[in-house]
Amino acid sequence: MFNFKQWLVLLVCSLVIMKTEGLFVNITYVRNAVAKGAVCLDGSPPAYHLHRGSGTGVNSWLIQLEGGGWCNNVTNCLSRMHTRLGSSKKMVENLAFSAILSNKKQYNPDFYNWNRVKVRYCDGSSFTGDVQAVNPATNLHFRGARIWLAVMQELLAKGMRNAENAVLSGCSAGGLASLMHCDSFRALLPMGSRVKCLSDAGFFLNTRDVSGVQYIKQYFQDVVTLHGSAKNLPRSCTSRLTPAMCFFPQYVARQIRTPLFILNAAYDSWQIKNILAPRAADPYGKWQSCQLDIKNCHPSQLKVMQDFRLEFLSAVIGLGRSSSRGMFIDSCYTHCQTETQTSWFWQDSPILNRTTIAKAVGDWVYDRKLFQKIDCPYPCNPTCHHRVFTPLDAPPI
Repeated sequence: MFNFKQWLVLLVCSLVIMKTEGLFVNITYVRNAVAKGAVCLDGSPPAYHLHRGSGTGVNSWLIQLEGGGWCNNVTNCLSRMHTRLGSSKKMVENLAFSAILSNKKQYNPDFYNWNRVKVRYCDGSSFTGDVQAVNPATNLHFRGARIWLAVMQELLAKGMRNAENAVLSGCSAGGLASLMHCDSFRALLPMGSRVKCLSDAGFFLNTRDVSGVQYIKQYFQDVVTLHGSAKNLPRSCTSRLTPAMCFFPQYVARQIRTPLFILNAAYDSWQIKNILAPRAADPYGKWQSCQLDIKNCHPSQLKVMQDFRLEFLSAVIGLGRSSSRGMFIDSCYTHCQTETQTSWFWQDSPILNRTTIAKAVGDWVYDRKLFQKIDCPYPCNPTCHHRVFTPLDAPPI
């Protein structure tokens, strides 16, 4: 049962969503992509939602890559191919645009009048896979890299080739994809255009889980092998490390030449649930209550999470200083902050150095001010919106 405070939070969030998500954008299927083999897991065409820019933003483009985890074996991919994350047949026709995709200046001051695109995610590999063969027994298609290229080619033909400003962004698996494809995105656009990349909750850490096992490393190894991703990962990394290691941003980001903004929670809720304490490492469910609500964590669990934060910060700082790399690392227990209005730009949005996420990103994109801030440890930031989950939310990978 919800208590009154939880009910009030849900009510406020619902009112915010109703007020800000007034824009619904039709789906566009890239039908000519099928002939190129650029298809979702089930062989259906890839898709995106485009809302045209206007006024001063008519030649500016914001691309938001959808997130949704990965599939690392045939069984997982077969389950996925019957959902919106594996088939465009299962996607909604009209998608609500809000937060970084909002067309209202009061909710999205720097990008409201840009061409804003939501690229749907249906390949399970962060747009990196490309296997020519299709097993007739499963009909699974591993073609994420082809989807990436087919969608970009269509957007270029629709005006993106004339972009004066362009930002490639994404959340979670989409945030990882925005980082992996950052330099190749820059290469598609005119030399004189301002091109930047924003990775939201995409900095997945190569670390051991609470049982001491390198669970996520093996998981990413399986993803890369199944999808044939190796040839589509940044060569600056695969020339030095194994392909599986090059699925981790900490080994890739330093070599990215295009300006990059890293937006991440130091206590990323998805990583706490799936990398630090995955179900395989927690057979008796000792972490379940803590994962649902950080306020339920025991002191010993908080100590493990504080150590995770330090390891995460070490990886981020280890990228080295760069005058073109923005950074907003808050101490919230959450995952993805550009797609939710209350965390992106609202009266009580999370702030660092008296700055909201939207302001920090906007200043960086327009070269008004470089923002590179790391928050103090939990629970020091009272502006955080800590996610509270139910046991049915976001099943583990």
